[in-house]
Amino acid sequence: MSELHNEAFTLHNPLEKLCSPAIWAEGPVWLPAEQALVFSDVKGNRMFRWSASEGLSLFRPWSNYANGNALDLEGRLVSCEHGRRGISRTELNGEVTMLVDKMDGKRLNSPNDLVVRSDGTLWFTDPPYGIIGDIEGYKSESQIIGCYVYCFDPRDNTLNIATSDVQRPNGLAFSPDESLLYVADMSIIDFPTLGRRELRVFPVNGRTLGAGQFFAEVAPGIPDGFCVDPQGNIFCSCDDGVIIFNPQGQQIGKIPVPERVSNCTLGGEQGDELYITATTSLYRILLSAK
Repeated sequence: MSELHNEAFTLHNPLEKLCSPAIWAEGPVWLPAEQALVFSDVKGNRMFRWSASEGLSLFRPWSNYANGNALDLEGRLVSCEHGRRGISRTELNGEVTMLVDKMDGKRLNSPNDLVVRSDGTLWFTDPPYGIIGDIEGYKSESQIIGCYVYCFDPRDNTLNIATSDVQRPNGLAFSPDESLLYVADMSIIDFPTLGRRELRVFPVNGRTLGAGQFFAEVAPGIPDGFCVDPQGNIFCSCDDGVIIFNPQGQQIGKIPVPERVSNCTLGGEQGDELYITATTSLYRILLSAK
């Protein structure tokens, strides 16, 4: 049982395990039109779909090692693919189109997570985890010296580096008014003495980001994926659950989860259900509004 009280909501509901089909579950995205959720099994190189009415089904048997997912403004699925080292879009007829996979003619590393802004731009992170081995991608040399946060505009196919001020960028999410972008830095894995295990926050300036600042440290483990609710509270993954921070960076609660958490997203008819991907499983907990 998890319990949390703050001015935005009261949480006092059981955590439900919905299914356990994955090797490494990631990238949950809620599909409002279908009242269903799609998530990736990165290491299994496939994707699943779950709904309360139909249960679990195989959404895509071969996903090009897809990781993070989101919906664009037209309700189309956009996905970070480690295998093809780019961002793809699933058209309404089911066809999968590669949107962007190069920066100045050089292949991206392995896009990890993405978020869609209200102007239609796609913001994504590009750490090297899909090219350092063959477990969740294909081992390759990096063609880009650095791991950046990018902004891509599908209207004119322009791509620019939004910031280079994150050593190993992973999850990301906008504040409710989109004036801020939060980015997870999990560089402590690669740089144990100098790396970070924190959320950083950046002011949004058009298609770029201003100077980043420390927002909150995440432990145990590392920050991976996360989401932001309409009140600006951040639900962030860690080794043993989901940590909740308020907009000032103070921890206001925690949802214990029995597996290492990778990501989470809000869904349900009222948007008050938190769906959590954790190692092999998909979990759900109701966030009861006051």
